[in-house]
Amino acid sequence: MDRLPRWADVVLVPLVSLLLAAIISALVILSIGEDPWAALKVMVEGSLMTGLGWGYTLYYTTSFIFTGLAVTLAFHAGLFNIGGEGQVQLGGLGVALACLYIPWPHWSLALVGATLGAAAFGAAWAAIPAWLQAKRGSHIVITTIMFNYIAASLLVYLLVDVLRPQGEQSPATARFPATTVLPRLNEVPGLNLIFTDKVLVNVTFFLALAMAVAVWALLWRTRLGYQIRAFGKSESAARYAGINPTWIIMVAMLMSGALAGMMSVNNTMGEAQKLLANSAAGAGFIGIAVALMGRNHPFGVVLAAFLFGFLFQGGAELGLWTKIPIEMRIVVQGLVILFTGALDMMVRMILIRLFAPFRRVKPGTA
Repeated sequence: MDRLPRWADVVLVPLVSLLLAAIISALVILSIGEDPWAALKVMVEGSLMTGLGWGYTLYYTTSFIFTGLAVTLAFHAGLFNIGGEGQVQLGGLGVALACLYIPWPHWSLALVGATLGAAAFGAAWAAIPAWLQAKRGSHIVITTIMFNYIAASLLVYLLVDVLRPQGEQSPATARFPATTVLPRLNEVPGLNLIFTDKVLVNVTFFLALAMAVAVWALLWRTRLGYQIRAFGKSESAARYAGINPTWIIMVAMLMSGALAGMMSVNNTMGEAQKLLANSAAGAGFIGIAVALMGRNHPFGVVLAAFLFGFLFQGGAELGLWTKIPIEMRIVVQGLVILFTGALDMMVRMILIRLFAPFRRVKPGTA
């Protein structure tokens, strides 16, 4: 038996990978003289047992959904977009320009304008690596990671020399107008019964969920989605079928960059209410792990984003209430990435061997 049942591949492999990562994490915590069970309790209570904790967890989840979807969409076209950091930062520039220079009468209109601005700037930043891949054969991994550093430098220049208000010292734009402030979930009727305290998660959370549904519909319910997946499976077969590779590479990367850029609506417009340097805060890279953990399926991405949101908030709680350093969450994230990415085949082979005795033998083949 060389293949797992579909349900085992989708559900069991990630769960076993998580279990192995948890066991190794527990051993690491033991090695520094701390109690793993107490650490887990602190993480769960700080992330899931209070409305405030849920607010932070879902805030991080929102960001990771966008960047995970960005990696997922490109991956289905056979492209590895690791330029999410830069695309998020340029998306933040689109949000800032839309909020600062257009007089929005209401936050709902501002949300639409900022989302379009973020998507446009994120897509534009992905367009150059996409063109280099499609026309010049430049590897998308190299160009996208280089563009992360270019984006960071460009944003610092703009925030220091162009967009920084007179008299301000910190590299940031002016604060956005009050009409652009997005409601947080504690301000949404009905949800305010659950989130009784002020929380960080805002209505961008629903936008992220809507994008997950939209990506699923695009990839599995449209002709373009079929072409993207066909091209990602076999470029030569796609060419033979009449699919234009330049068109697919450009469209897939533009949509991937747009999704990454839209993450900036959450942190730039929904939280900071101004554009800051390094606004991506590593979420672009975490999106790679989220996509791997979610098996490059939008539904899986949402679940994986929630897991990493839990790890982010839980790690912060560890740093506050225990002697375990906050950097421990990076160790756990690294272990999750290790087992779901680099050691994925190892986990799969172990499960294949475990499933082998239960394989049905066809009559006449024994």
